[in-house]
Amino acid sequence: MTTIKIGSRVITRDGFEEPFIIAEAGVNHEGDMEKARLMIKQAAEAGADAIKFQTYKAELITSKHSPAYWDRNKEPTSSQYELFKKYDKFWKKEYEELAKIAEEEGIIFLSTPFDYESADFLEPLMPAYKVASADITNLPFLRHIARKGKPILLSTGASTVSEIWKAIETITEEGNDQIVLLHCSLIYPTSLEKANLGMIKDMYNKFPEYIIGYSDHTLSEHVLDVLPVAWLLGAKVIEKHFTFDKTLPGNDHYHAMDKEDLKKLRAKISYLREMIGSLKKGYTDEELCARKFARRSLVARRDIKKDQIITEEDIIIKRPGTGIPPYLIDFVIGSIATRDIFEDEIIGFGDFRRPGQE
Repeated sequence: MTTIKIGSRVITRDGFEEPFIIAEAGVNHEGDMEKARLMIKQAAEAGADAIKFQTYKAELITSKHSPAYWDRNKEPTSSQYELFKKYDKFWKKEYEELAKIAEEEGIIFLSTPFDYESADFLEPLMPAYKVASADITNLPFLRHIARKGKPILLSTGASTVSEIWKAIETITEEGNDQIVLLHCSLIYPTSLEKANLGMIKDMYNKFPEYIIGYSDHTLSEHVLDVLPVAWLLGAKVIEKHFTFDKTLPGNDHYHAMDKEDLKKLRAKISYLREMIGSLKKGYTDEELCARKFARRSLVARRDIKKDQIITEEDIIIKRPGTGIPPYLIDFVIGSIATRDIFEDEIIGFGDFRRPGQE
């Protein structure tokens, strides 16, 4: 589907509107409702379209024997279960409250479900679903979400093209074609040379029926470089981790943007959009004066007498463009002057006639 509506925002595949920006709060609230409330408020003030959390229980998402796959210099926890257990304090009641706060702040509430129960209780709280990269091959779960009939933002980190097509097929078989495919590098954090933003363009070409976006895991110091480039390459949805304090250790704080980063990102994209302007070639109203006076016309190189046959040697091409345009020079050569035309005078359409015309 090449046009999708999320909340009040209409997102199109081939338009060039500013991107739909998701501030990915994840579990950076660390189980504290006041911190979560603060992030909602800050994301709304800084210009995000949506604030997104993550909804899971450690025992439903991973076995106790799942090893870490992140940079342990940044997040030292060695077990996925151990890490998830630190941050799985919120459940149905808390997310209902956060959705209400988001509504009050004028920002769209989203949360990524990681199990069937959370997918079900989140359904009335949000206008779209986000599916994490790690669940792109979890086809039973994709079917369950697809049946709810809402747009699906599907991250594609660490996946092949065939796996992406299989996920699309699974979702569309349930009658849901509202899919946004997010390029993602499933590396925490992602170095610039591993961001592979060129894959956005490849996905745009390989999946012509779907909107393409980008979910970013590079360090926050690269926000103003990476995310505008992703947008310029075709990402209509941009998701970036968000925090109230980038100096906090561990989890997703170290590769998240904060309120000031988000403000600068929104301002830079607005500036770039204004600079890019129209996507259709033509001239602007502001160019009308230059179009008229900076172009050239046929001008008398020397005095031309009435009834004289005008030759190529009689004509020079000069500014302004208020007379006969240069592309008609062959029509004027061989014509007969209908009046005395003086040197350096602009030749007009009434100043000559073709032989045989009276």
